[in-house]
Amino acid sequence: MATAASTANPLLALPFEPSIEGLGDAYWDGVEAAAFPQCRLRFRNDALLEQLGLDPAAVADRHFEAAYGRFEARQPLLALRYHGTQFGTYNPFLGDGRGFLYGQLRDIRGDLQDLGSKGSGTTPWSRGGDGRLTLKGGVREIIAAEALHRLGVSTSRTLSLVETGEELWRSDEPSPTRSSVMVRLARTHLRFGSCERLLHRREPQQLERLWRHVQATYYPHLDRLEAEDRGLALYGELVERVARLAAEWMVAGFTHGVLNTDNMSLAGESFDYGPFAFLDRWDPGFTAAYFDQTSLYAYGQQPRICHHNLRLLQEPLAMLWPRQELEQRLGRFGSTYDSHYRSRLLRRLGFDLASQDLSRLEGLASDELPDLLVPTLQLLAVWPVAYGSFFAALERRIARGGLPAEAEALAPFVEGTPEPPRQAWMTWRDRWWAWSRAWPEADAIAPTLSRWNLPVTPVRAEIERIWAAIDQRDDWSLLEDWLELTRAPI
Repeated sequence: MATAASTANPLLALPFEPSIEGLGDAYWDGVEAAAFPQCRLRFRNDALLEQLGLDPAAVADRHFEAAYGRFEARQPLLALRYHGTQFGTYNPFLGDGRGFLYGQLRDIRGDLQDLGSKGSGTTPWSRGGDGRLTLKGGVREIIAAEALHRLGVSTSRTLSLVETGEELWRSDEPSPTRSSVMVRLARTHLRFGSCERLLHRREPQQLERLWRHVQATYYPHLDRLEAEDRGLALYGELVERVARLAAEWMVAGFTHGVLNTDNMSLAGESFDYGPFAFLDRWDPGFTAAYFDQTSLYAYGQQPRICHHNLRLLQEPLAMLWPRQELEQRLGRFGSTYDSHYRSRLLRRLGFDLASQDLSRLEGLASDELPDLLVPTLQLLAVWPVAYGSFFAALERRIARGGLPAEAEALAPFVEGTPEPPRQAWMTWRDRWWAWSRAWPEADAIAPTLSRWNLPVTPVRAEIERIWAAIDQRDDWSLLEDWLELTRAPI
């Protein structure tokens, strides 16, 4: 029965489903949210309200503060249990330590979505932590998710950020910093570590139950298969999803920073952004987390680590299926990654393979469509330009000047940088021009560049500029301006 509060607040009247609750309490603990000194909404994502079937005009800021700051009239709140392999070491003492699963509901497409909190207080898995989130951490997560979403990465997104009025002490901050609580929308908060925990506990029946739940909920198209074939098919499709995700990170120039197995979603979606960073210059050795002393999770290592984590997932799954069968499906990773990386990088260069009849492209001679990926990476490796700025500058050049009539008309376009090495530039220029001339729909190149590139990539310096305005003057306009720039053009 709806309460008076839920009737008045559209966010409290959402039709939640007891999906994970239905698995039983072996997978979670019921928790209470912290009580905060204040609740002030700092960010709301109206696009996600529409995805959940709500009219943003009917949802006031106070509704967010009540639902996702004070957590009124919502039970149960579930801290999920899981383990994880962290920097090569198995950790059986994990779980949701500063957040919980707020609820699950269907979006307008009929897909089940999770609402999960971060910074909402301590749980049985806090391990001595305060269960809080800094306001800067919340702002950073907004930026990461919106940038990745614009770049076409499968990602969770932030629904709201509420400042909570507490002062937090952190080891990397010389003075107390502001606190917040964030709510994200994600396909699932079940992760590789959810399965690892059940291996550690030697509970194959619980694992089978969890795996059936994941298949039915997030891979329902596999229902067409015989029941005994669905489990292995799910692993095979997860391999492909993670391979595509790794390719999307690499094309985006994004380094997650902490690719532990407890940060790997069983839906193959990117989520939980802590020490992430976008590349300034193209550098395979770039590391986002200061505590990653061995560069285990460096930018260029991400495909290998994702493949390794999928192999680690075989450890629990081997309680249910032969290792040989699992390994066979892991073999799909490389070819899936390669083809997806190619298509996504070409899209950032203006050539959207998904929009074309591939048979028309296959009929072109190799000199009409020469390899473009290797010259692009070779140019980025020797030209000291910001990775994201290279693509943004190409977009501006074509938007303002149109497609060049001849290759020589395309001059180096990244302003304020040294001239590129001549041979690397000419090789890339000639091949990009050859693609633009052979492309079946030349008029689509400029819109493709505009849609799939960020005008301003949120590298560390840009995030610090946005944060400084918030921290020093409580000025949120720089964040708002960046978010406006980031919205995809119509």
